[in-house]
Amino acid sequence: MSTPVVRFLFDFISPYAYLGWKGIHRVVAPFGAEVEIVPVLFAALLDAHGHKGPAEIAPKRAYLFKDVYRRAHALGLTVQPPPSHPFNPLLALRAASLPMDPDSRRRLVDALFAAAWGGGGGVEDPAAVAACAREAGLDGEAIVQQAGTPEAKARLRAQTEEALRAGAFGVPTMLVAGELFWGSDSLGHLEAFLRGEDPLANVGKEALARWEAIAPSAMRRAVRAPGS
Repeated sequence: MSTPVVRFLFDFISPYAYLGWKGIHRVVAPFGAEVEIVPVLFAALLDAHGHKGPAEIAPKRAYLFKDVYRRAHALGLTVQPPPSHPFNPLLALRAASLPMDPDSRRRLVDALFAAAWGGGGGVEDPAAVAACAREAGLDGEAIVQQAGTPEAKARLRAQTEEALRAGAFGVPTMLVAGELFWGSDSLGHLEAFLRGEDPLANVGKEALARWEAIAPSAMRRAVRAPGS
């Protein structure tokens, strides 16, 4: 049997992607699976599907950080908000997408996530991204320079477009053997899938097709803002 490849789609802007990153390697290691690191632009996924980000909905924003703290505590992880949120993740995403060996990419993503959500100074500033690259054993100034090239920008766009074609609508998303798992809380489902114990294996294709084809009998109207 060939080594399974789990594509890990993420954006540094998401604390849930941070939690997923901290758990993905532990989950796949027993199966000898390879983690393919795929930075994508979360904002583009939201735009493509007509969604708002969690931080753009005031009550959800307030709940989000509480939820993240609780999840991080249960996992024994440290999490601290970045200097601002939402923030512009483009430079960090482009840097993490540059051609490099897998070990270097993993170290760079580790450092960038730590700067974003582990008590660092954020990842918006070029100097911060360069510092993360140096921490990963790379040439920080060269990484930042390369991340600003048209090729780097096109690469991130292509990765995001490919993610959309694969059905991604949020981050983190894990793709393996044609199956999609969304959210850091789906790591357990991913583990069951890799173990060959996915309960969906016992659900017939006809039942799944029927679920996808169910027609709505009610449609939500556009909601007006209070006082409008």
